[in-house]
Parts: sequence; C-alpha cells; structure tokens
Amino acid sequence: MAISVSSIQINVVKLGANSDGRTDSSKAFLKAWESACSSPGLSTINVPKGRYLIGSLITFSGAQCKSSAITFRIYGTLVAPTNYFKLSKKQNWIMFHRTNRVSIIGGTLDARGSGLWACKNAGKGGCPTGVTSLQFSNSKNVLVSGLTSLDSQMFHIVVHECNNVKLQGTKIRAIEDSPNTDGIHISHSSNVRVMNANIGTGDDCVSIGPGSTNLWVQNITCGPGHGISIGSLGRFSNEPGVQNITVSTATFTGTQNGVRIKTWAKPSTGFVKGVMFQHLKMVDVQNPVIIDQQYCNGKKNCPHMGSGIKVSDVTYQDIRGTSASKVAVTFKCNKDKPCSGIKMRGVTVKHGDSKAAVKSECANVVGVSIAGAGCNSN
Repeated sequence: MAISVSSIQINVVKLGANSDGRTDSSKAFLKAWESACSSPGLSTINVPKGRYLIGSLITFSGAQCKSSAITFRIYGTLVAPTNYFKLSKKQNWIMFHRTNRVSIIGGTLDARGSGLWACKNAGKGGCPTGVTSLQFSNSKNVLVSGLTSLDSQMFHIVVHECNNVKLQGTKIRAIEDSPNTDGIHISHSSNVRVMNANIGTGDDCVSIGPGSTNLWVQNITCGPGHGISIGSLGRFSNEPGVQNITVSTATFTGTQNGVRIKTWAKPSTGFVKGVMFQHLKMVDVQNPVIIDQQYCNGKKNCPHMGSGIKVSDVTYQDIRGTSASKVAVTFKCNKDKPCSGIKMRGVTVKHGDSKAAVKSECANVVGVSIAGAGCNSN
C-alpha cells in the first residue's frame, strides 16, 4: 500500500515579504519557516525574483519542527543592510540551528560587506567584527545547491557541529583584500561534501577546522584567496583532531597558498592524519604546498613554543603547474612532534613563466616518501 506524504508550498511574498530591497522582510521569512515547521509533510518555501532585505539577524530553528523536510527554493536575492552596525550584535546573519533535512536551492546572498572591510582596512578601530552570512549549526542532512554568496562581512558559509552536509555548485565572491572572508568553513563536523564550487575571496577558499572528519572537497576553482587550508589548528590546548580529508581536482589561480596545513606554535592535544591532496593545478601560486606549524595570525603576541598538533599520513599526488616563488613545497614542522608519513607522487611544479625548477624545503619531517620532488632539509 502506498503511503501518501502531504506537501505544501509557501510563498514569502504572500506572507508580507517585499521584493523592493528596502523593506525589511525578516518577519515574513520567519513566518514562512514557522508554517513549514508546523506541517508534518514536505514543505517548500518559495522566494520569487527580486531583492529582499533581511535587516536583522534571523535564526531558523528546527528544534520544534514537525516537517519531514523543508526546502528553500530561492529565485531572488537576500540583501543585508548597508549599515553594518545593524548586524553587529551576534555572529551570524542567517542561521539554521538544530535542523534536519533542510535544502537551499538556488538564490543569492548579498551581505554588502564592502563598508565594513573599508572600516577594518583603514586601521582606525571602532569597527564591529562582522557576521557570517550563512551558518548551519547542530544540523544534519543538509543540502545547499546552486547558491551564490557575495561580499560577506566575515565568513560566507559555515558548517559547525553538523553531519551529512552537501554543498554543491556554490559561487562565492569577495575582493582580494576583504579581511576574514573565508568561502566555506567547516568545523566539528563529519561527512561533509563540497562539490563544484567557484570561490574567490580575501581569505581561505575552504578552511577546515578542529573536529572535522570524513570530508570530501572536489572540483574547486579557487582564486583570489589563501587557498584550501586545514587549520588554523591548536589555538586552544584541548582540541579534537582532523582526519580522513580528501581534496581532489582543484585549480588555484594567483592564490597565496595552494593546499596548506597550519597550526599554532603552542601545546595542543589535536592532530591531523589521513589526508589526501590529489589532482591539483597551480597557476602562479605563492606557496603551492605548505605545512606551517609556526602559524600566527598577526605579528604581536605570537607564541614560540612547539606546536602540539601531530601531523601524519598526508599524501600529495598529481600536483602540477606554476609557483610564483622559487620554493614550491614547504614543510615547516615541529621538532618535538615531527611530521611523519608524508608521501609525494607526481608533484611537478615549475617557477612561473620561466618554467625553471623550484625548491622544496623540509624541517622536522620523518618517514617522507618522495617521487618527482626533492626535499632539502634545513
């Protein structure tokens, strides 16, 4: 016997949302969410074409939801206030918390972050920290497909304490000197897939934080930005480790780094192991391959102790292209906990247009297996 599942369609305009880009539509979006949550079947929240001002920090909470699945189908653009102080009270502009089976299909988030970036870059102080455009927290079975995120004040998309998340076909844009505008940040989460993304920011295209396990990152176009980074790790003494990470089939163009592992130079219980970087193309990248266990964000108050993060079982396979510097591979590891089990296969990076050979520099690496790249100890 077939079991029928009810399905409802909700239009935010019918609940009071205005597509003029000036009228705050936050309440209408929350009403749509409440209606979807109260339905025991499948719910679709439709956002028609137009620009919808989300003028306050809003949280879509799934704690009391009866719905079996909720889909946001977005044809328009959600815009933040031009006055960045209006979003300065919390950390996130749009938050999904404790949700299950939520999808976001299409649409654009325009956080209008340029004013805040200018404030920060002026160095005069008095600027708020800024907010993440979109965060999923304590959620599971999440799908984001075809979403565009523009000019976030801080991180564009954050996945925190989540399980079974798929981000596909995302486009993320911020200018090269926009501070802390990471494209996708993942932390304390498992079974996350990032597929077919085009990311250009002022920070990491993808950053992987503590407690991340079973991640798959594939078909990424990165640039401008700081590359794809595991870390920073070890900022706090008691951190969960990072393991089973695959980054495959990515192109880095004019980025500060290609693939990087970065850890603070101070004690920590964390670790990095079981990492595969494969099928990567570098185009004029400053540091194509780097492990930096002396990371410090800023020049003041930097710790100078050995990093407590143990890095092991990392494979670099089929990495090709050009380096903007003469040192294409840097392993700057901790002498007390050396990097181990580092494997390199088919790493053929040349120096810029000259196509001259590049150097590799290694410090405190044991058990390294290298084919196609030298490693000069220092």
